[in-house]
Amino acid sequence: MSQSNILGLVVLALGSFLLFFAWRASNTPVDQLSEALTGRFTNNTMWYLVGGLIGTIGGLALLLRGRKTS
Repeated sequence: MSQSNILGLVVLALGSFLLFFAWRASNTPVDQLSEALTGRFTNNTMWYLVGGLIGTIGGLALLLRGRKTS
């Protein structure tokens, strides 16, 4: 397993972890109320969501790039 694959797995796991926290945070009563009143989630939830998406996409890209070169 190459370094690119290992790094890809770590980044993918971290991104998935952040997406899980974003999902949990979006189901809290405060976030539900904020979304109902403003149409947006709270800043913390948005950071978890953006970080999770970037991590997941970046991890998948590293995994796919590592497979093509080996």
